[in-house]
Amino acid sequence: MPRQNRVTPYGELIAVPDRGMFWGNRGPLLDREGRLARYSRGQAWVICVLSFKGRRRQQWTPGRLTELYFLDEATGLAAGHRPCGECRYRDYQAFKRAWGEGGVPNGGLPGAPEIDARLHAGRLAGPGERRAYRAPLAGLPSGTMVDIGGAPWLVNDGQLLAWTPGGYQQRPVEAPGGPVTVITPRGTVAVLAAGYRPVLHPSALAG
Repeated sequence: MPRQNRVTPYGELIAVPDRGMFWGNRGPLLDREGRLARYSRGQAWVICVLSFKGRRRQQWTPGRLTELYFLDEATGLAAGHRPCGECRYRDYQAFKRAWGEGGVPNGGLPGAPEIDARLHAGRLAGPGERRAYRAPLAGLPSGTMVDIGGAPWLVNDGQLLAWTPGGYQQRPVEAPGGPVTVITPRGTVAVLAAGYRPVLHPSALAG
């Protein structure tokens, strides 16, 4: 039976068989009995590669970082995570450069604590309560996730792709003429607009 550790673009944790392309964490989320007890702990929410230097982890262990899985990087970014500075060093450096160029305060190359604090303020309005904002669809960069009709959609090269736990689907949807609800945190959208390109699930490139 799948554990409740698959992450949606909204940051929700669901139990589905599809594991995805990346894993990450939000700190230790389990109680002593191994039950999911909290939404997050700490501000360093990262996105990691599934395999790195042969390291192996004991999954779902109380008191340790709780492993969470993402369909792809765009999903993790929408949920409020960022690239890991160790196993995804080059991507993290690219993310930092885009952060400085994207109009995020202070410019330059920020450190992880600054990025994490800004992301934390942008992704949560309260404990476990996601923050979203409204913006014109036409001005959103590729890699952004938006809510249309209560479901998550990926903006990809001017198209809208329906997100599912197993991949993206090209479903008919009427693009709103006015502002849409943006799921991806505002600071991350600025990073995407500055040129950062997240890794997308192969289904986003199909057809």
